[in-house]
Amino acid sequence: MRSHTHKTAAAAGALATVAFLIAAPPARAAGTRDITADVLAGRNVTLAGDTVVTVPSGTTTYDGVLRGEGTLTVRGTGTLILTRNSDFTLPKARQRQKVSVQGGNHPYVTTTAPDPPAVTVARGATLQYGNGGSTGLIGHFPYGTPQFALNQDNIRVDGTLRLSLTSAYNLGTISGSGLITQPRFLWGTWDLSGTHPFSGVIDNGTQVNAGRPEFATSLPNVRKVLNQGTWTVDTPLGQTVTEGMDFYQREYGSDINVQSRPGGKVVLTGQYSWSNQGGDTDPSLSDPSLNWTPARKNVNKRGTNIKGANVRWGDGTTHRIFMPGTAETVYINLLAARSRSLLTFDYNGPVTLGAPIGGGRFHDTLAAPGAGDIVIAGTRGNDVTFAAVQYYDGSTTVEKGAVLRLGSGRSGGDGGLYTAGSLYRVVNNGSLVLNNAGKALTLSRITGSGSVTQSGAATTTLTGSGVAYTGTTTVKKGALALRQGATLRRSKAIRLTSAGSRLDAGPTGLRVATTLSGKGTVRGSVTNDGVVAGGLTVSGNYTQSAKGELVLRDKPLKVTGAVRLAGALDLAAAGTGPARDITVLNHTGGSKTGGTFTGLKEGTKVRLADTTYRISYRGGDGNDVVLTATAASKSPSPSATSTAAAVATRTVGAAENDRLGWWPYALGLGLLGGLAVPATRLRRGNRRGGGRHAANG
Repeated sequence: MRSHTHKTAAAAGALATVAFLIAAPPARAAGTRDITADVLAGRNVTLAGDTVVTVPSGTTTYDGVLRGEGTLTVRGTGTLILTRNSDFTLPKARQRQKVSVQGGNHPYVTTTAPDPPAVTVARGATLQYGNGGSTGLIGHFPYGTPQFALNQDNIRVDGTLRLSLTSAYNLGTISGSGLITQPRFLWGTWDLSGTHPFSGVIDNGTQVNAGRPEFATSLPNVRKVLNQGTWTVDTPLGQTVTEGMDFYQREYGSDINVQSRPGGKVVLTGQYSWSNQGGDTDPSLSDPSLNWTPARKNVNKRGTNIKGANVRWGDGTTHRIFMPGTAETVYINLLAARSRSLLTFDYNGPVTLGAPIGGGRFHDTLAAPGAGDIVIAGTRGNDVTFAAVQYYDGSTTVEKGAVLRLGSGRSGGDGGLYTAGSLYRVVNNGSLVLNNAGKALTLSRITGSGSVTQSGAATTTLTGSGVAYTGTTTVKKGALALRQGATLRRSKAIRLTSAGSRLDAGPTGLRVATTLSGKGTVRGSVTNDGVVAGGLTVSGNYTQSAKGELVLRDKPLKVTGAVRLAGALDLAAAGTGPARDITVLNHTGGSKTGGTFTGLKEGTKVRLADTTYRISYRGGDGNDVVLTATAASKSPSPSATSTAAAVATRTVGAAENDRLGWWPYALGLGLLGGLAVPATRLRRGNRRGGGRHAANG
């Protein structure tokens, strides 16, 4: 691993590279020697300072060799092809480049204070290394670097550099703003090592190593990469490689392979798109929707293979997803090499993953499950939609503040996770939204402190005892079902927010340990050991234990099965209107209502505001729980006021307060404070007090 000193030195070197090479002009001093005639005649040339060759229009093939000390500037309007290797260096007075090997048993190379360019390709000119063979490179290799040969002859490209070589090669440090292009199917490998201030376009036709265990690669200014071969990114031990440019593909069969050593990370902040315009010099896409549209002969299918790497898409400053498309236009593979892969989504706005992440070979992505884990980073605004059923076998982590949506809510955009693997689990500390439109979704093993929201028309089923998350459960639309031992006992609140929302508790029923509220329907029996708020429908039996509490809202609790009551009744939100009858529980089943609320037996009087009510468990159609007004009191007695205040003091928790409002509690506390002495005296004289719901007989 690098020490802090090494990291600082590397950073300083990178800054020096950018500052020096951007400022460095083409090497053309006043005494520049013109070697055009020698080159056109094919003669060998020994450099003794700055030289220039002016290439006429058309193609010039040079079979000679360049030696000596000096610089070469290629200008003109034509193409100069070098067929033999040339070896020259900058004059010693201009050499200052420092190359060091670090990392101990795992060596990697860093370059600081790079030399000015030895080769310059001026705007309008084309320099071609090689003619489809293994020779034609300009380079000097004095460093003895491990596993690759670092070129001392740095190059500035403002025109076009064409790399027509079948060998492995290095170009040194690259600057300029032109085009570097490599033809397809040559199978040469370009080692792009170190920090490069180059701000032009790279057309990769075969193979580029933009990072290896022996060197890191930094391309902070590259505008675009036209990737028509294989772009490989790797890192030395413990280092991060960030590549922020956009990638484009014009031909079928290209991919981006990502690897990293232990402790290393690769950050990709651009986007990998199909290109249908702009040629080599400015690849672009006329309509972003074409990334999602299958093209003839699959020419727009792009891929990435993450091979045992730690990869981050985005850096929290963008919301353009790295791989836009569907299973028909892109493929994404998570593979295991030295270790399992890790892919983190780190965006500051909504993005949609429209393709499955698998683990097959290249385009056959679903031949095997992906070997890796996914993280949705807790960056503010990070909202990721999986609009395809995923096929990776590991964990999915949603960090605090992030959102993961399974399904887009639209036809053709249903999502899901691969749950069959032994390593599958969901760690949700943010927000998990279940939003399939047509495909039923089944999930298990969900933990964490985050919320779960059912918002799609398709049913989601939670299965098994591993459903143990502690955040709020909300059903907005469709149905959320519990099966095979799944419960919501640890969920801090359960909300059914629309009349059409359904919670299917299954044959074992729902045991409420926290709070249950809303407007929807619970299918199955409900046992209330916590707090249930009126307005819901229970399509089954309702049992309230001594620990439970029923909160009256603007509508009663509706129960279609048997009812057995105990515990508390909270009337704080019942309002102050002069209603003659208030239904607390609408029991539509055929059996009698069993039990009573604590302290509220049949006929007990309850005072709400200026009205006294009598509770009955045989009201309505004979088995409803109803409050019926007796007579309004002009001046509430101290004992009656105490009863009303006590009824209003129970809170349902922060999750419910937005519905109840603050006024009942403020009113109750004020009355208690003002009448504390009379109420105390009354209790001393008459010990019939009944706690929160004291009867007023």
